[in-house]
Amino acid sequence: MIDYAVLLNEHGLKATFQRMNILGEIDRHGHMSVEDIYEKVVKVHPSLSLATIYKNIILMVEKEVLVEVPIVGKKSKYELAKEDHIHMICTECGEVEDKLCFDETDALFHQLSRQEHFKLHKRQVNLYGICEHCQSKTA
Repeated sequence: MIDYAVLLNEHGLKATFQRMNILGEIDRHGHMSVEDIYEKVVKVHPSLSLATIYKNIILMVEKEVLVEVPIVGKKSKYELAKEDHIHMICTECGEVEDKLCFDETDALFHQLSRQEHFKLHKRQVNLYGICEHCQSKTA
């Protein structure tokens, strides 16, 4: 289990109840839009505004506590920053599935970086398509 207070402090942020609750909801659900986060957090803290949620999300992305996952034609989702991985994003329903990078993908990224004299710090790979569930609805 992640200690959200420690995580926030390690990134130079105060462990406020708003941030702790935001991180808890994202951790429970994996990938969430700001509106979905707000919908969950406001049940526990009705006085919180959507603007406060946005402000905290933006700050936690800047401080690399959270990662923004862009979704074509839909609102971005957010996840806790973790080891590099690949996102498989359904353009129909907006679901995001995490997949580990394989040795082959790591080798490709490092080879490309060397060829381009590019110092790779981290990566975010997003693959867009239609998930199995959505494919079965149209079949």
